[in-house]
Amino acid sequence: MDATFRSAGRKRLLNIQAWPISELSRSLIVFIVVVVLVDVAAIAVGVAVLPVHTHDLIVFGVLAACNAATVELTRRSSEPEGVIKDVHTIWELPVVVLLPFLYALLMPIARLALTQWRVRRAPIYRRVFSAAAIGIAYGSASLAFRGLAHLVLSSSQTPERNVSTWILVVAACAVIQWVVNQILVLTAIKASEPQTKVRQAAFGGESLRNDVTELCVAVLATLAIAMSLLAVVVALPLVTLLQRSFRHAQLLKDARADSKTGLLNAATWERESTAEVARAVRTRSPLAVALLDIDKFKGINDTYGHMVGDQVIKEIARTLTSLLRDYDLAGRFGGEEFSLLLPQTRAVDAFRIAERVRANIAGLCIIAPGASGGERVHVTVSIGVAALDSGSRREFADLMAAADAALYRAKAGGRDQVQMISTTRGLSAVSTPRAGGQAAEAPSVFRRPASRAVSS
Repeated sequence: MDATFRSAGRKRLLNIQAWPISELSRSLIVFIVVVVLVDVAAIAVGVAVLPVHTHDLIVFGVLAACNAATVELTRRSSEPEGVIKDVHTIWELPVVVLLPFLYALLMPIARLALTQWRVRRAPIYRRVFSAAAIGIAYGSASLAFRGLAHLVLSSSQTPERNVSTWILVVAACAVIQWVVNQILVLTAIKASEPQTKVRQAAFGGESLRNDVTELCVAVLATLAIAMSLLAVVVALPLVTLLQRSFRHAQLLKDARADSKTGLLNAATWERESTAEVARAVRTRSPLAVALLDIDKFKGINDTYGHMVGDQVIKEIARTLTSLLRDYDLAGRFGGEEFSLLLPQTRAVDAFRIAERVRANIAGLCIIAPGASGGERVHVTVSIGVAALDSGSRREFADLMAAADAALYRAKAGGRDQVQMISTTRGLSAVSTPRAGGQAAEAPSVFRRPASRAVSS
């Protein structure tokens, strides 16, 4: 039996198409290969020119042990998917500053290898690329520190003579490391998922605050360890507490999000939307809500299976994330139903946004696996929009009832369309999709609906 598994494993290893990296675009593969080769070349240079001293090995071993302890704490809570926040820089920045260039390149390799073994198995190419990207960032910071030390600190790499200047130099190097790492990692993420909002990923409020906190603690830890290696005994409990606080923030974020799509869950969306509607009424600002429902979703599940149905839901969520503005709220309202809140948006603009969403979803290319190589799943949605005009006194429940009535009309009117109701002017609009799923520039029908339909 073991021989059979080993044989199957060798066949899979030899079949390059079975590797997850084969699913990436050619440009992204080239980028990954270039980053890895640069890191390997830097390691080769470090091995060739840098001497090995016992003191350096001891410092590296102690910091590597602290890093491994941090990985073990991650193992207890599991490593989440995607871009995550950790505290490894606190142990790795001292390596960058206090030890020769080579050690800065080796530390992320050791840490990510341990993560792969002890925490969670990820595609090997991702671990290799991450180690290379972090290594290049640390290598850049190491070279920058030595150059700045030569210019500013009169070649002294220890803080005894001028602590303030030394801290500023280390902080500058930490920022260089952060910038280089962000550029490399976010470039790969953007190439893999073009709809990713880079600005939000790198400079989002919570993410940026966590990064600044980690870098500040890393600079202080580097100063303490430069004066005495025993400082790690005091630093380790503090780093553990900081790591737990980051995990707590991640748990709070996860509690607000729908696990399948990453959008706001129904309770969070309703709570925040209620507050936005009250604010819009108080400030006499326009606002709109929209309900989006996947057409004939049960038929998709019955025909292609629930895995394909889940893929459809996730692709629609990605489409919403890429099309909406940063201050819009998108949530998963139910099984195949999504909800949108559009602040500072007039009725006609809300209609155009909803129509653009409808057209982009109609153009999605979702392939269901099959014996003949796969079949495209045609997905359409119906959208009901309710607009709160400037100066209106309507409440959140009124808007939701109007949006639900508009959605019902879109379903009854043939699906794959947008219907809109203005809650104060008594006007409605309905889109007539063009051939090929192109979005209409403006409402194709703008009329005054029957009072019975509005009240429903």
